[in-house]
Amino acid sequence: MKLGFTALVLAALMCGASVAGIAARPGAKGPDNGMGIKLEVAVPTRFGDWVMLTDQPTQVVNPQTQELLNSIYSQIVSRTYVHKDGYRIMLSMAYGDDQRGGLQAHRPEVCYPAQGFKVSSNVDGTLTTPYGPIEVRRLTTNFGARNEPVTYWLTVGDQVIKNSFDKRMAELRLALTGQIPDGLLFRISSIDADPARAFAMQQRFAADMMSVVPGETRRKLSGLASPASAS
Repeated sequence: MKLGFTALVLAALMCGASVAGIAARPGAKGPDNGMGIKLEVAVPTRFGDWVMLTDQPTQVVNPQTQELLNSIYSQIVSRTYVHKDGYRIMLSMAYGDDQRGGLQAHRPEVCYPAQGFKVSSNVDGTLTTPYGPIEVRRLTTNFGARNEPVTYWLTVGDQVIKNSFDKRMAELRLALTGQIPDGLLFRISSIDADPARAFAMQQRFAADMMSVVPGETRRKLSGLASPASAS
């Protein structure tokens, strides 16, 4: 009963925040005035059995113009990595230091259909890493003969969110301490007609990356704890 009452109170606060915009908009951008890391530098170009390709453009689905993307996100990184066995993974990271209102991360299930793709499945999942699980969403998409399974997650602050309720709760927690909600879209995909193989390789790619990046980078990218506090 006590938990239910607390949930009702939080829901009422959220409705009030939605209508009033938290009255006076907060002015601080996250706990450290922004992400605190530069994605282009913090995410390695080589780790484990993966190496970034430098001789071809990344085929990343983005329906927005570059000008619009730049207005929504303060950092955008798009890369293609190849495994030692030849398997390729496309990585797209987009960080925005203000995720309120219209400046919200664009979910792949919206972006892909806007580019003419058909989304044939869209399910929640868990991506296992040595530092704990990441709650993700997995899509199977296709555009003609191009089959592109996708794994992605979204963060607000340092917390992975699964839905709009999680997002509003995270925004509320930040707003109550005078912070502007920042956020990251972390998306990996591969051109593969076998979704099971694609998701397995995407799992390996993300887990390998989280195993080698510094603790603070890992926390910013996925909300996962550093080794010292990992359970």
